[in-house]
Amino acid sequence: MSLKQRLQEDLKDALRARDGRRKSVIRMALAAIVNAEIEHRGELDDTSVVAVLQKEARQRRDTIAELRQADRPDLLAEEEAELAILEAYLPSLLSREEIGEEARQVIAEVGATGVGQMGLVMRQLMPELKGRADGRLVNEVVRELLSG
Repeated sequence: MSLKQRLQEDLKDALRARDGRRKSVIRMALAAIVNAEIEHRGELDDTSVVAVLQKEARQRRDTIAELRQADRPDLLAEEEAELAILEAYLPSLLSREEIGEEARQVIAEVGATGVGQMGLVMRQLMPELKGRADGRLVNEVVRELLSG
């Protein structure tokens, strides 16, 4: 069963269970997938569906960060619950240590010695980590490794 089909089945289950939050999050995810399919003019494969879901999860993380700064615990709890639902459909992300190992290998291959060569490292590293790691965390780890 494809990820999109799984989402559609889970939407039916959420409707039957009268789970409003889960229903709305899955509908939002399916709408984003349909929009991406319209944009690409065809059916998306699971990798592309995961990319759409990761984009939605990233938006939730950004909103959560903004709500923390604005001290809005009422809205924060809702966004965190939505993020948890989305993350159930995403593959597990690499840890900071695992990203560091991959980054060290690429830094050694490229022969980078300073932060000025960060772009070179990132260009080679990001395709390897696509879908498995958050880009901001990768950027942070590479910056630490090159400056330290």
